[in-house]
Amino acid sequence: MSNIKYILGSFGDPDEMLHGIEKLQENNIKIHDVYTPMPIHGIEAKLGIKRSRLDMLAFFCGITGTVSAFALIYLTSVVDWRNNIGGKPAFALPDFIPIMFELTILFTAFGLVLSYYASTHLFPGRAPRVMDLRATDDRFIIAVDAQLNAEHSKIDGLLKDAGAIEVKHNERKYISYE
Repeated sequence: MSNIKYILGSFGDPDEMLHGIEKLQENNIKIHDVYTPMPIHGIEAKLGIKRSRLDMLAFFCGITGTVSAFALIYLTSVVDWRNNIGGKPAFALPDFIPIMFELTILFTAFGLVLSYYASTHLFPGRAPRVMDLRATDDRFIIAVDAQLNAEHSKIDGLLKDAGAIEVKHNERKYISYE
């Protein structure tokens, strides 16, 4: 078993990187991930990444906030501390709407921030996991899992033919900023 975990192809141009992805996929080589310094339109479809379910999570966090606000207001102003103020009903729904709206937004915002930290493993105080430090500056990196693909020299040749500036073998899983 080889000590190499990832084969990294470093590209200087996004078009060359997309060409490299095509060449690897034509030869049935599974790509682990792609790291770019900027968003590239259509790369998710090319890599076969599924659509995000973030919208459903936002909806359920918002519903949780709305129901929590309604329950809190109803239980405090109608059930526990019922006050007769000028003959107005204790259950006046229009009075509840601003607070329900605010808690809907609050629960949605906190839910999405926590899900972002959980999915990317970027909790505060933790060093980010990156394959190559230059991927955040000016390089486009294709990472191929070397454990799944046996022919390392073939992968190296395909990446070089696609226009890779540098091909290196990463023995550790991630490089940290420490």
